[in-house]
Amino acid sequence: MTPGKRKVAVVGVALSDCGRLDTVTPYALHALAARRAVADSGLDRSLVDGFASAGLGTLAPIDVAEYLGLRPTWVDSTSVGGSTWEVMAAHAADAIAAGHANAVLLAYGSTARADIKAGRRTAGLPFGARGPAQFEAPYGHTLIAKYAMAARRHMHQYGTTLEQLADIAVQTRANAAHNPYAMYRTPLTVDEVLGGPVIADPFTRLQCCIRSDGGCAVLLAAEEYVPDTAKPPVWIAGTGTAVSHTTMSEWEDFTTTPATVSGRLAFGRAGVTPQEIEVAQLYDAFTYMTLVTLEDLGFCAKGEGGAFAARGRLTIGGDLPVNTDGGGLSACHPGMRGLFLLVEAVRQLRGEAEEGRQVRTAGGRPPRLAVASGTGGWFCSSGTVILARD
Repeated sequence: MTPGKRKVAVVGVALSDCGRLDTVTPYALHALAARRAVADSGLDRSLVDGFASAGLGTLAPIDVAEYLGLRPTWVDSTSVGGSTWEVMAAHAADAIAAGHANAVLLAYGSTARADIKAGRRTAGLPFGARGPAQFEAPYGHTLIAKYAMAARRHMHQYGTTLEQLADIAVQTRANAAHNPYAMYRTPLTVDEVLGGPVIADPFTRLQCCIRSDGGCAVLLAAEEYVPDTAKPPVWIAGTGTAVSHTTMSEWEDFTTTPATVSGRLAFGRAGVTPQEIEVAQLYDAFTYMTLVTLEDLGFCAKGEGGAFAARGRLTIGGDLPVNTDGGGLSACHPGMRGLFLLVEAVRQLRGEAEEGRQVRTAGGRPPRLAVASGTGGWFCSSGTVILARD
C-alpha cells in the first residue's frame, strides 16, 4: 500500500440462495446477497457509498442500485466476463485507498439456469458478429470451442493428458462433497469423467461448468471502519488486472493467459510469492482453466500444470487446496462466477467454512494468504486479488 493511503479490507461476504431457483428474479438475488453481506459485516448500510455490478439492467449498475435502495457516489460497471469481479475489487480497493469511497458493495445475481428452463433464453452465448468477431462468427466458433482449442494446443505442446484434465474435475468434486450447498456432491472417477459425452473435444460434459442460479455479494471498507465490524478483516494485499485478445487470431500463444500479467502484478504489489499462498480460488468454467491458471500464476512452470495438479494436490487436504467450495465444475456457476471466488477465499481465511472443507495449516490454524483469480471471455481478461488475514 502506498504511504499515506488507507488500507482496504473485505468486511462482509455472503451468498444468496443458489442452485435451482425457478421462482426468483436476478434482482431479488442481488438484494438477498447484498443484505446478507452487509449484515455479515456488522456495519450500517448507510456507510455504503460505492456500488459495483454488471450483467443486469439497462443502465447497470444504476437500476440495480435503485432496486437495493442505494444512492452511491462511486460506481463501477466494468464488464470483462468472469474476471469482472476481481477487476471491480481492484478498482474499489483503489478508490477506497484514495479516499473516493468509504465502503463499496459488489453484488451479482443470475437466473441463467431458470431462464433456459423457462425458455427465456437459449443455452448459446452470442457475442455478436460485429467488429473483429465478424471474421470468426461465420465459422460457428463457439466459446467452448475456443477453450477446447487452447486445451488441445497445451496437450500437443506439453504432453498434457486427458487423464490429467479429468483428474481436476475429480478433485473439484471431492471438495464439493464437503459443501452442503454444492449442486453436485457425488464422488467422481477419472473413468466416469472421460466416459461422458464429448461437448467440445477434449472436454466431456463433466469437464465443463454446471449451470445454476444464484448470487453473492462482497463489501469492502476502509481501515477506519474495521474496529466496528462483526468479524475479523481480510485485507486486500495486492491486485492485478490484464486483458489480451478477443479474436483467436490475435492470441499469440494458446497456452498462456493474461493471468501471467495480472498474477505478477498482484503478487508483486502484495510482496508475496505464489509459494506462500495456502488456498487458491480459480475460475474453472473448464478443467483446462484451472490447469493453465496454476501455471500462469507461478505455482508451477509452463507445461507442468497437469503433473502439478495430480495426486490430490488440489483437494482440501492437499498441498494447494483449489476451489474449496467445489468450484464452477460442481458447486455453482450462475454465469460470471468471479465474485464467488472472493467469497470463498474470505471464508477460508476467516476459518468459517463448514467442517470438512475448512483448510487448516500445519499448526491447525486457518490459512493466512489466499489468491482469487478470475478469467473472462476465452482467456481474454484476468483479474487477480491477493487476500490476507492478520
